[in-house]
Amino acid sequence: MATEYDRHRPAYPDELLDRACQVAGIGRDDQVLEVGCGTGQLTRGLLARGLHVTAVEPGKSLIALARRNLEGAGAVEFVNARFEDALLPPERFQAVFSASAFHWVDPAVGWRKAADVLMPGGTLALVSYFGLEEPRTKDDQEAALAAVRMVAPDIAADWPAYRDLDATIAGVERRRGNVSAAWAWLGSYDIGQDYAGHLFGDVQLAVTPKLTEHTPGELNAIVRTMSFYARLSPDQRHGLEREYEAIYEQLGRPIRASTVAALVTARRI
Repeated sequence: MATEYDRHRPAYPDELLDRACQVAGIGRDDQVLEVGCGTGQLTRGLLARGLHVTAVEPGKSLIALARRNLEGAGAVEFVNARFEDALLPPERFQAVFSASAFHWVDPAVGWRKAADVLMPGGTLALVSYFGLEEPRTKDDQEAALAAVRMVAPDIAADWPAYRDLDATIAGVERRRGNVSAAWAWLGSYDIGQDYAGHLFGDVQLAVTPKLTEHTPGELNAIVRTMSFYARLSPDQRHGLEREYEAIYEQLGRPIRASTVAALVTARRI
């Protein structure tokens, strides 16, 4: 799984990373924390900007790959632990980053711990890809989701909502009073906590829409890196592969999807 994740998960847009650094007012030699570094997709960009990174990752295989991938890339210290359990100095970091990982942290603990390790006025920066509803890809995305409904209806029932770009921006704007509510809404995560609204302010959003095209093999490779895949039986996995092949043959072209890379930043109060 770690190798598949490393090979097929997309990197994050440089413009969003630059935006996060600008909002946080950080640059070369500043200390930052990354929660859930995976195999180092975001970490590499932080190191390229001269930041000193403490990278927390609970997955042993993931962090082993990150060590190899980032050897010689810059100043990075790896911590193989859950963020909730990691022994981290208080008020050490000028920014806390997390890419497609913060929803795995226990929300009763995570928002408070992120605030605790930040310097006063430090910045929390969360980034991830989310599904985007657009006319040019709507039919393809509905066909792909219909395949999941057919093969694994229980998983499809909890599928994250797709929204258009205007609705995405407006939804975060309505939740600017609480960063946890904004992030929970974006990803259909159950991680909103009232207490987080008292820890962070100045919630901001930046977005980069993206159109992707996949062959069935490429789409299945990405799906194999997603958490729900582990819950599928062998028959369901094969069934999903067949459904993607059928969609591809019917379309006569690659299967299209619209996503938006979203960056949400908030400042520790």
